[in-house]
Amino acid sequence: MSADIVNPFGEARTVLTPVAEGVVTHASWEDAEAHRERVGASGPVRTVHCIAVGGVGVSAVALLLRARGYVVTGSDRAEGESAEVLREAGVTVHIGHDAAHVAGADLVVVSTAIPASNPEVVAALEANLPIIHRAAALAHAVGGAETIALAGTHGKTSTSSMAAVALTRAGADPSFAVGAIVRDLGRGAAVGEGPQFVVEADESDGSFVAYRPRVAVITNLEPDHLDFHGTFDAVQAAFFNFTQRIVEGGALVVCADDAGVMRFAQSVPASIRRLTYGFADSADVRILDFAATPEGSVSRVRLADAREVEVRLRVLGRHQMQNAVGVLAALLDVGTDLEGALRGLAEFGGATRRFEVRGVADSVHVVDDYAHHPTEIEATIAAARDAAPGGRVVVGFQPHLFSRTRNHFEEFVTALCRADLAVLAPIYPAREEFDPTISSQMLAEACVARGGPVEVAADLDAVLARLVDASRPGDIVLTMGAGDITTLGPRLVEALRGRQQGGATHE
Repeated sequence: MSADIVNPFGEARTVLTPVAEGVVTHASWEDAEAHRERVGASGPVRTVHCIAVGGVGVSAVALLLRARGYVVTGSDRAEGESAEVLREAGVTVHIGHDAAHVAGADLVVVSTAIPASNPEVVAALEANLPIIHRAAALAHAVGGAETIALAGTHGKTSTSSMAAVALTRAGADPSFAVGAIVRDLGRGAAVGEGPQFVVEADESDGSFVAYRPRVAVITNLEPDHLDFHGTFDAVQAAFFNFTQRIVEGGALVVCADDAGVMRFAQSVPASIRRLTYGFADSADVRILDFAATPEGSVSRVRLADAREVEVRLRVLGRHQMQNAVGVLAALLDVGTDLEGALRGLAEFGGATRRFEVRGVADSVHVVDDYAHHPTEIEATIAAARDAAPGGRVVVGFQPHLFSRTRNHFEEFVTALCRADLAVLAPIYPAREEFDPTISSQMLAEACVARGGPVEVAADLDAVLARLVDASRPGDIVLTMGAGDITTLGPRLVEALRGRQQGGATHE
């Protein structure tokens, strides 16, 4: 950010600072190289060690650095889905954290979740090795590529996945790093031969300021991740800093339907070119209509140059059409062929845990979704209603974080009341300590007081049993949350098959 531009929202937090979560880090690869020179290390960085390499974000860094010719090693607590993919790409993967794994490394990559007490971090500090955040490493890995950064409180993974698929199908062969497996591409990260790099820009820890986007898309802006940022002003301050990273001549693309991001956009200096998209009459790229189809959804869209095109999607929901049109606006701004972009969007099949159908049994569709914020829950339930006009929407939801549940309590009540039945698991604490002042029971009681059909279960097994008992043929059952409720979908499909074979009755 230019020294003469004052952030109107005040100070922003970011892990790209001298000290993050107790771990001494460097804000960029260049800073890390400078550190090596100061301590007398010989030559540039050749070998990189990635801690928690199985995570979606860090595994993307490992794959991209390996593709750029670096020797890459990594470690994680246990074998995971990413381990074999990483090994096939030439990354050495260790299971378990041990100081010995850092031996021979020139630089260490961490995520926000890695504490200073991690033995590999301790060993790196003792060896005077530079440590950088995964976002800073990713920014280096993409080099001088034309970056399309997809940001927002919700919709980042869907939009970045759409952009990667659309560019690929249009023949652009982009590099990409997405926070989930893109089913159409079979991976969450890759190095392509084309000039573009698509990145999911994560605001949760402020690390998205590591990127220098040619186009930055912001889908929406609401209070979230307050456990890190502290206040909504600090969240907006982080987004403001992100917009100041847009390269000269680049564009900021924002959703005209979201009041939060439109208010925010008024604070962005006029020197940054702005494009809007959405259903709003004022949108530069405007969605004129919307219809759900058996295959997905379709809309007529008026482009910024007044041409009208038809956008077809295989994914459901008005919010996904908004996402697609935001992607279309961004891709056209970087010169992507229109027909190729439309063809790519039409072929997009979704990302993992984004309205992901886990199976059909006893005429019940089981769908898993990462939704963990009230806005996401409402959008997912609305998409389910489009998909099952004759059936009910039954939800199994696991609240994520005590702080998020408390901060958005009333919004959660409103969202959960949209379901025909919602069964709540206990709050998934993730990185937080247990907090007795907030619970799923309190959430359920508030929903019931408002007339909502919401129940609470003792654990995931109890949620499973209730969903099996309650679901009827024609229903869509959603398992939602950012914790381990994702394991419930396959179990639910099997239980429903058993119910069908056993001829069990249901409500």
